[in-house]
Parts: sequence; C-alpha cells; structure tokens
Amino acid sequence: MIRNDECLDDLQNGLFIIQKQNGFKFGVDAVLLSDFAKDARSDNTLDLCTGTGIIPILLSAKTKTENICGIEIQENIAEMAQRSVIYNNLGGRVHIIQGDLKNAPDIYGRAVFDKITCNPPYMKYGAGIKNDINTKSVSRHEVLCSLDDVLRVSSCMLISKGRFFMIHRPSRLADIICGMRSYRIEPKRLRFVQPSYEKAPNLVLVEGMKDGGEELKLMPPLYMYNPDGTYSDEINKIYGRHKKDC
Repeated sequence: MIRNDECLDDLQNGLFIIQKQNGFKFGVDAVLLSDFAKDARSDNTLDLCTGTGIIPILLSAKTKTENICGIEIQENIAEMAQRSVIYNNLGGRVHIIQGDLKNAPDIYGRAVFDKITCNPPYMKYGAGIKNDINTKSVSRHEVLCSLDDVLRVSSCMLISKGRFFMIHRPSRLADIICGMRSYRIEPKRLRFVQPSYEKAPNLVLVEGMKDGGEELKLMPPLYMYNPDGTYSDEINKIYGRHKKDC
C-alpha cells in the first residue's frame, strides 16, 4: 500500500494521506479551501486538480456529502490518491480518477455537480518554470491546464445555482473575477489570506455561483500568524489539526 518513496501523513482527524517523500505535498491552501467550501450543502461535489486527493478526503470529514469526486491528470499521483481513499475506507463516498480536466465534461457529463472546488496551479506557464517538467512544476505552473480551463469546465459541469470554490493568488484576482463572469459564475464571496497583520495578502479564497445574482461579499481577512509569530486563533481552529509534512 505504501511504497518506498512515499510516507503516510496523519491528518489527525481519523484520516491519513499518502504522499511522496520528496514530491509536492499539500499545504495550508488545501486546508483553507476545504474549510471555506465545507458549509455549502452538496450531494455531488467535484474537485479539479485534485493531486493527492487531499481536498476530497478533508471534505469527507467536514461534510455529509455522499459523492465526492476528484480528477487528476498525473497518472502516478492519481493512483496514489486512489490508494489513500482505499486506506481510509472511503471508497463508497470518494472517487478519484486519472484524467485531463479539460475532458471532464465528457467524463462526468454537463450540469451534474452542485459544488466544484479547485486549488489550481497558481503561476502562468513560463513564469520561472524550468525546462524539465515534473510533478512539482505541473502542480505550481499552468503547464497542463490554465485558469480559463478551470473556469470554463466548472461552468459547464455546475448545475444552475451550483457553487464554485477556489483558492489562488491575489495577483490573479482581476483574471479570476473577469473569467468567472464570462462563464456565468457570479462571484459571491471573497476572502484574502494574510501571513500577518502587517503583510499584504498572499492568497485569496473565492466563492461563485453559477447563474447567481450580482452581489459580492468581502469577508474579513484571515490572518495566519499573530504578531508574536504564533498561529492565529482562527488558523489553529482551521488548520491546527492537519499536518502538512511527513
């Protein structure tokens, strides 16, 4: 089940996840996104760019959703995520497949999900990427999918009034808002994540609704650290029980 180049990470909520010892590991962004999306009721959720399957696995603990799907383009990472699902006995609720999200409407169908989440690659292709393409570069750069791909596919697969949740970089916010509206996903909630009170945001959480009305709620910032360097109370509540390293 666990291979020589892998480790088993205890999420400290009764669940575990398999990760590469020297590969791309889930971070706080995945935990923040799962928490941001958890309160929207769903019978049928899809996680795009699912990677190790961390968001579907966390949502299985945070929600009562009966069907949580995930699609990952990298075959070895998707297979590893599938083993994490088996290890946690979640096969009845969580379903990970290997595939290109650009083909997801043909795989799953159109207008079938009431909630879609995505923690996509943040950086545009060519922005600091090295010549050799590996798991880390695919996870961080828009090598195999773009922001436009994510929004177009999400709009296609969401039912009317279905919810879309994404975490990204604030530097891409103009692209995100314009792109969401162009695909009929109306931005509804926005929350910036700041490392500390005196530092600028480095992440942004966005919620949209397919065919929703024009009203955007700006939530209070989420601060990662207190002035003394300790985790903020909110981060301790959200993130404190999820280790991110093996």
